Amino acid sequence: MHEPLPDIRLTILGSGTCVPSLERSSCSVLVESDGGKWLIDCGPGTLRRMLEAGTTLHEISHLFLSHLHPDHTADFVPLLFATKYPDGIGRTGPLTVVAGQGFADFMERLKNVYGNWIDIGSDNLKIAEMDTRGPDRREFEGVRVDSAPMEHSPQSVAFRLTGPGGRSVVYSGDTDYSEQLVALAAGADLLICEASFPEGHKVAGHLTPALAGEIAARAGVRRLVLTHFYPVCARTDIAAQCRRTYAGPLVLAQDLMRIDIG
Repeated sequence: MHEPLPDIRLTILGSGTCVPSLERSSCSVLVESDGGKWLIDCGPGTLRRMLEAGTTLHEISHLFLSHLHPDHTADFVPLLFATKYPDGIGRTGPLTVVAGQGFADFMERLKNVYGNWIDIGSDNLKIAEMDTRGPDRREFEGVRVDSAPMEHSPQSVAFRLTGPGGRSVVYSGDTDYSEQLVALAAGADLLICEASFPEGHKVAGHLTPALAGEIAARAGVRRLVLTHFYPVCARTDIAAQCRRTYAGPLVLAQDLMRIDIG
């Protein structure tokens, strides 16, 4: 007897940062639900990790960008460039990029640099900008997408994806402590939350494990995944620090880790 497929399957493609690492690529998560494959963030190393996870770029129908910093977007240009390659990589449907307000202007500036090499045509590239002034909601292919602005950059948003079966996953992107993240993650099955620096090394615009745990506890999430680890995190007990504020199921992200919901 075959086991039933999960409502949502996640693969951590990148659990690291802008700092080069053999163990951790920059930020990215592959989301599979109801036969579709979506990508959240697209930092350096994403395309290679995606192949290692058994997915090719033409299978991705939606790309969600939490903000526009290079460690979250650097493989976007190679993705577009590879899409133009004619031998078997061509898309069968459009790629929809979902990001905060300002992405369309960012795309035009990229075209000023790379020109036709990244222009896959308006039929193949769709852009949906989420409101960065407050909560927003859209629906894509039967999946409800809620967003809220985060405390990091003007374009920063967190996403909540709710599948057809009602299961939900929240992705914080980069942020400092945020009441809007608490509200967005309320009751979620899974929160993937940045915990960039350990306690005692707090950096503005980022969370520590205890702060991430506090957000998860206040939101009442069913499971917490910490990610976006700078190298200094390897020298401390991240889980123990998170346990100061959060007692629920806890996972420390690793590249190519798979997580099923439902």
